[in-house]
Amino acid sequence: MRGLVLATANRGKAEELRELLRNASLTGQESALGALEHGMDLSQADIRTLADYPELPAVEETGTTFAENALLKARAAWQGTGLPALADDSGLEIDVLNGAPGVYSARFAGVGRDDEANIRKVLSLLGDTPPEKRTARFQCALAFVGLPEQLHSNRPEQEAGMTPGYTGSGGALIPGSGGSLIPGSGEYVVVGSFEGVIISEKRGSFGFGYDPIFYIPERTLTLAQLLPREKNAISHRARAFAQILPILCAYLGG
Repeated sequence: MRGLVLATANRGKAEELRELLRNASLTGQESALGALEHGMDLSQADIRTLADYPELPAVEETGTTFAENALLKARAAWQGTGLPALADDSGLEIDVLNGAPGVYSARFAGVGRDDEANIRKVLSLLGDTPPEKRTARFQCALAFVGLPEQLHSNRPEQEAGMTPGYTGSGGALIPGSGGSLIPGSGEYVVVGSFEGVIISEKRGSFGFGYDPIFYIPERTLTLAQLLPREKNAISHRARAFAQILPILCAYLGG
């Protein structure tokens, strides 16, 4: 089974992606995703992260959307390592803040600041905003870049029921991503979203980033109060991963 590089230095994101890969071979997902008919166990793939390539320079995230930034990171990892690359770009959008922090989520309080500083800034900006106006969502874009000759299937997106070059709320491919952005490459980008409400104080010790203040009304818990396996079943990253899993199987399986 081929290798894959997760284009992230964020240990939290890397572990969530590793866990999603470990769970990808569950029998119950085969019919739902339509791409695991051979019982591919992606957990056996050689999974690496940017921590394994300290010589690679950091990627400047100049995109204006999560999808653009994810693709920038996946391209750079693919070019720098020669391995198929999966990159994540994700963040928090708060409606009353006009979508902020958005693509600046990781550095909202300033470059080099930590999760605590970012949370404090968000809560400060929200102030005494009433709960009904604190609606928000986590967005996650996952981008995959790999050479077409690495494919086990020539048309993985069609096997998965996707339409090349199209995306919608149900998930598929971002326009223009199907191999047209790097000559000779195959590129795929999907987006997952998860709705919630921002509460005024932290709850829970799991997860990372804004998870302690991201409240899920139907669960009456924050993301940080969910066990990792529970979060990985419902999160924005899990929803994006479910969409791109057929592509990973087509490149890595066998």
